[in-house]
Amino acid sequence: MSLKDHGWTTPATIHAQLLRLWESGQLLSAHISGEALFPLTLNVRQPAAASLGEQFDEVRRWIRQLEEGSKAGKGYGYLITWRDINHRQLGRNRLPEKVVLAEEADALRLIARTSEMRCFQQLAAATLHVFPQLSGWLVRRTMVLLEQAPAWGRILAILQWFVSHPRPLLYMRQLDIAGVDSKFIETRKALLAELLDQIMPVDTISADAVGTRQFETRYGLLAKPVLIRFRMLDTRHYIGGLSDLSVPLTQFAHMQTAFNRVFITENEINGLAFPDVPDSMVIFGGGYGIERLADIDWLRDKEIIYWGDIDTHGFAILDRLRAFLPQARSMLMDRTTLETHRSLWGHEERHKRYTGELTRLHNDEHVLFHLLRDDVLDECIRMEQERLGFNWVMAAIQNV
Repeated sequence: MSLKDHGWTTPATIHAQLLRLWESGQLLSAHISGEALFPLTLNVRQPAAASLGEQFDEVRRWIRQLEEGSKAGKGYGYLITWRDINHRQLGRNRLPEKVVLAEEADALRLIARTSEMRCFQQLAAATLHVFPQLSGWLVRRTMVLLEQAPAWGRILAILQWFVSHPRPLLYMRQLDIAGVDSKFIETRKALLAELLDQIMPVDTISADAVGTRQFETRYGLLAKPVLIRFRMLDTRHYIGGLSDLSVPLTQFAHMQTAFNRVFITENEINGLAFPDVPDSMVIFGGGYGIERLADIDWLRDKEIIYWGDIDTHGFAILDRLRAFLPQARSMLMDRTTLETHRSLWGHEERHKRYTGELTRLHNDEHVLFHLLRDDVLDECIRMEQERLGFNWVMAAIQNV
């Protein structure tokens, strides 16, 4: 049986303990917090006194191994403290009781992290010189600092630029920071957000904008505009001879409209194949991103017809749409359409289905939603809109 199998403390287990201390960041954070870790004492798991007689040779080998790995044996590392025992067969002996690392340098050398510590100290000092308010962050996120060591100078330059230019109203591509391009910032948005939240005045941060997707909004950069794609379905309402356009949401909100009806469909090909309909347009939807239409005031005066998939999420999106456009009605999301196309049913992934309650559905929609959600007709049914027979679709549009 090896010494490891006995569960006794060995140089390898001491190394592992110190490595865990390093990986937790505690050795590093002590340099910021001032916590005194050294001398560091570690308990020794040792043989039971009662078993010394039958394991005497193994115990001697274990002690020799501990001594060889100690400062006395290697010139650096841990010291061993001993306790005396009196054994009725073996007489007076001593066993290792604790190991003590008198100085941090011994611990770092044992786990080969001396250069990493030096790097951390230099980066932390440079950071605190410019941003002393980051001390708490450094205590919590020591390993992140080391992971980003090659890029840290540029990260500090970004922070300094934002402090000097709060809410700059520029695109990321326009930021003139030495050695920094927009891709560098894009790939570190989460980290930069952590740091900017610590150093920027509260009134320069849009607190409602959270997550990396809203990084630009949170810190006053210009974001790539959200585009709305739509087709005019009546030649009388073409815009400069154009029928298929994608425009920024802000421009769409100020669009001059003379038509009466708006279709919303989730599938791009369905939008492209939509037939001419008098006084109508079709908007290419974006799933749950349909909420981007909430601030389009002129839609509130239009007839709104939503065509989504016949599945749990299709009805959930319809429910959200009615939160701000209560006049919206559904098309091709009925049980007759579903039953007619039984051979074309697909399936939702069970763990991704919408299983909550919906409060804005009409009675027939509500019944069908529950049939789908509760697997009454079959398991995890999904009828994607692009699978419907085109003649069936054309007839439904004509009925509108």
